[in-house]
Amino acid sequence: MKRPFPQVPGVEVEHRMLQARGLRFHVALAGPLEAPPLMLVHGWPQHWFEWRKVLPRLAEHRRCVLPDLRGLGWSDAPSAGYEKEILADDVLVILDALGIGAVDLIAHDWGGWVGFLIALRAPERLRRYLALNILPPWLPWRASPRRALRLWRLWYQVVLATPWLGETVVRRSRAIAVALRSDNVHADAFSDADVAAFAQVLSEPERARASSRYYRDFLLREAPQILRGRYKGTELTVPTHLLFGVHDVALGRALAEEYGARPGGSLTVELVEDSGHFIAEERPDLILARAREFLGIPV
Repeated sequence: MKRPFPQVPGVEVEHRMLQARGLRFHVALAGPLEAPPLMLVHGWPQHWFEWRKVLPRLAEHRRCVLPDLRGLGWSDAPSAGYEKEILADDVLVILDALGIGAVDLIAHDWGGWVGFLIALRAPERLRRYLALNILPPWLPWRASPRRALRLWRLWYQVVLATPWLGETVVRRSRAIAVALRSDNVHADAFSDADVAAFAQVLSEPERARASSRYYRDFLLREAPQILRGRYKGTELTVPTHLLFGVHDVALGRALAEEYGARPGGSLTVELVEDSGHFIAEERPDLILARAREFLGIPV
């Protein structure tokens, strides 16, 4: 991709392309080389620039590592390989390529799902995990018709997953603007320039196709396995704090409350009343506060 990288005022960002698993991955890096590493992993429809509001403060104290997931941002967009377990492998390989052992992690949306998978599979790679508006891959309850009715919120995933239709929708900047702004509590969460920074990348055909595959692979392959109990009984040992903006139109607050109601364990859930799905844009002050209190970063 020849598009220029957006600029983050107040911090110097290095952009590096890493060759791994037969793909080129883009990683943005900021902060002192000798500082403890902090990885930040974006979701859809975003890329590393999701962290623009918190990066300047975090990079004062940590070596910040911001990869673009495959198919998004400036990383390669292959025709296959969008199961989230594969994305977790990608992230671990990126850490290996950078010579990084264990990190603190902040991750959102699909990046947050990947974070949970890494925490389950390779807990030694994560010190602490701050998850943003994503739910763990294990179900907090047994499937039932009543609970299945909640899945109406995921109608947009069916649209995005549909061949041709999903790609066509993703390539429209207006659709990306709606996706980013539809549940914002704070009207200034995304400027027009912010929206353009994400929409312009997704206008490219191969990235639009990749976006559709994110959801198609999930609905056709991953979701059925989860409903059959793929992650049932798995134990989360990495200390994890979930920040969840309750106005999230896709996930809703009810599921987050059910995860939070489970006593004990390594997962704590904090409901945020004045945010929707894109909490890093709506409440960057809160992200920094929890980075200080939970991750021990003196921001």
